[in-house]
Amino acid sequence: MIDLRLLREDPDRVRASQRARGEDVGLVDALLSADERRRSSGLRFDELRSEQKSLGKLIPKATPDERAELLKKAEQLKSDVKAAEAEQNDAEEETRRLLLQVGNLVHEDVPVGGEEDFVVLETHGTIRDFGAEGFTPKDHLELGEALGAIDVERGAKVSGSRFYYLTGVGALLELALVNAAIAQATEAGFIPMLTPALVRPRAMEGTGFLGQAAENVYHLEKDDYYLVGTSEVPLAAYHMDEIIDADKLPLRYAGFSPCFRREAGTYGKDTRGIFRVHQFDKVEMFSYVAPEDAEAEHKRLLDWEKQWLTALELPFQVIDVATGDLGSSASRKFDCEAWIPTQGKYRELTSASNCDGFQARRLSVRMREGKKVQPLATLNGTLCAVPRTIVAILENHQLADGSVRVPEVLRPYLGGRELLEPISK
Repeated sequence: MIDLRLLREDPDRVRASQRARGEDVGLVDALLSADERRRSSGLRFDELRSEQKSLGKLIPKATPDERAELLKKAEQLKSDVKAAEAEQNDAEEETRRLLLQVGNLVHEDVPVGGEEDFVVLETHGTIRDFGAEGFTPKDHLELGEALGAIDVERGAKVSGSRFYYLTGVGALLELALVNAAIAQATEAGFIPMLTPALVRPRAMEGTGFLGQAAENVYHLEKDDYYLVGTSEVPLAAYHMDEIIDADKLPLRYAGFSPCFRREAGTYGKDTRGIFRVHQFDKVEMFSYVAPEDAEAEHKRLLDWEKQWLTALELPFQVIDVATGDLGSSASRKFDCEAWIPTQGKYRELTSASNCDGFQARRLSVRMREGKKVQPLATLNGTLCAVPRTIVAILENHQLADGSVRVPEVLRPYLGGRELLEPISK
């Protein structure tokens, strides 16, 4: 959540951020009003409680005549205090309800607009000219089926659309990707983590996934648990309600977990193959840093993602995501998009988001420096979303005979194998 003090001091900045996101600007004034009510009702409650305590000290010393009058006044004060407390609690609840609806303040350098208004910052690698090589590229599903690596028909039979099996070399390729990604992250100083896939409501709400993103979250109503769409959620909640000494920062974790997404609103989009699915595995980087180090850490996360995609020998571009496509928690987000030959365009493989103190305030994760205690900053970055990475590898490294060249970084995790070969003609 945003800092209420900043809201009071510079409401126009919050209004501008809401406007850039395409969100309700009127929410800012409603929140200001609720906050004023919260503060005034809190002051009223404190004044009445103080008066009540003072009166309580006078009663034992009063004469019989005075005591009767004081007791009458005490009874009225008791009623007033109870009403003031109810008003204070109601105002605090309303303030928090509205506060949870306001997105993070967008960074001043973020391009304004919707999904298509991103800015390309960099391009890396060379896009292959398959025509010059004398063949037409196959898509990842055709390649995967020939390799005995992907089975979407049985995935749909068992679980429905957008589910799949990775079989044979497909399963081995996932394990190779995960091991190589964790190896890179560990070398960079991240602590490997295997995280829960089920979390309580506070963890999901605290990371910002129960607002505009709620439609894509699976909820187990009977037990009131949520299936995570990313290990960002349990990693952000790992230090919930804790105070971390500043000299222990940064804390960096690399989480591996299954991820679940309803993909609401994507009917008819990316239905072929495994690019957009309901369940997948992912390696996610997560950092806790001091607020003043957040921007530098954001660039470091992006550099690690670029290192990973370069090691996989994939052509990709880096984009600065526009304000309307940030999600509520991020102040700025960089995506790395890999070239997908059969689609003829770049598609998102990784994301790196700076959430500043937004999630930390919601989850009460703070840092202590001397006598000062304040929210720290959290950041997250996808290192390897497995199915999409498999899509990019199969399509970009395919050969004319239907085999697929294995990037060198993965070969040690595939028994030295250099090629994935079709199991049948």
